[in-house]
Amino acid sequence: MSVINYGDKVGVQKLLNRSSLDREKAVEAIKSILQDIRDNGDSALSRYTKKFDEFDLNPDNLRISSEEMDSAYFRVDRELISALEYAKENIEKFHMEQLRHIRKNWKTEIEKGISISEKVIPMDSVGCYVPGGRAPYPSTVLMTVIPARIVGVERVVVCSPPEVPDVILAACRIAEVDEVYRVGGAQAIAAMAYGTETIKPVSKIIGPGNVYVMAAKMLVYGRVGIDTPAGPSEILIMADKSANPEFIHADILAQEEHDPDVQAVVVTDSREIADEIKENSTVVLVENMDECIEFVNDYAPEHLEIMCRNPEGVSLRIKNAGAIFLGDYSPVAAGDYCSGGNHVLPTTGAAKFSSHLGVDDFLKRVSIQNLSREGLGRLKDSIEKLSDAEGFKAHRDSVRVRFRA
Repeated sequence: MSVINYGDKVGVQKLLNRSSLDREKAVEAIKSILQDIRDNGDSALSRYTKKFDEFDLNPDNLRISSEEMDSAYFRVDRELISALEYAKENIEKFHMEQLRHIRKNWKTEIEKGISISEKVIPMDSVGCYVPGGRAPYPSTVLMTVIPARIVGVERVVVCSPPEVPDVILAACRIAEVDEVYRVGGAQAIAAMAYGTETIKPVSKIIGPGNVYVMAAKMLVYGRVGIDTPAGPSEILIMADKSANPEFIHADILAQEEHDPDVQAVVVTDSREIADEIKENSTVVLVENMDECIEFVNDYAPEHLEIMCRNPEGVSLRIKNAGAIFLGDYSPVAAGDYCSGGNHVLPTTGAAKFSSHLGVDDFLKRVSIQNLSREGLGRLKDSIEKLSDAEGFKAHRDSVRVRFRA
């Protein structure tokens, strides 16, 4: 544990300047993999899966059948199934309410004869990456698939490294995934982006993963949409002297289970609280709550816990955070699993410009313009002047031609 005084501007700036995972080497390492899969499809997937996962993949076992998912579902402990279904209900409630507040189709008349409307439509297909490795993550299945399902995405695909655990397949069954493939890493991202003989390409790829998965998502962006590339998981805890050090201790340890590179920061105006923090974390000691709030907004954490007097009031002054947890009984673990909010969140300061995964990530807005001859006539002079100014004579003439006698 290290302590930084807020007046130590160099130390604070170093903390604020935490960078995302170093993807440059990963990008170079996987460029050839992506191109190979783009050129050679299933056969390249099989080679890389054998190399990286030591699994014999072929077109017959690449896709996991509904019968396999059913079998896995019934092998999983019934209490765990109940917990997954309970989590699904709460996640659905949150995202249904979110959908209710998103603007629906609308239409307005700009001037007489000039109407513009906008329709909001779901994407046709989404690929959800569910990591393997350190542990199975059925909660990631629910968090990525459920909002896509709620808005009406027609085809939802999940890719996860082999061997895919039963609990992941059970979560896929509960979340009503259309297709599940036993392939992971950068090769899974390439398959979902470019398509292979077995895996049809998708429109957008979402979900967490290691540095190679994140680098692959960045490389395929433009061919498909992606969510915000994620860095190491992080927690920032705001605490005044009323905070419970035991709760702080527990929540830091919980966050450290995610990743050895996890970021854990406590910001407090209490020397007593600072002295109680023993974990592998950084403590920022401030003079007052105004400085505390200023630091939080500069840091823009993925997870923010507010353990102080009047946490609701304090939260009103927070502008930059992926998700906020208020008071002593709102640990991040609740949001990770089943309180209902989405746990796919921006990291490494990205909360300054992006948000948690939500239903809007699976929707598109299409504008529709309808002009009458009279309406276009109202715009004619302005269009001609602007197109002349930009040197686009054909733009001007495309309007003039409609008014020739």
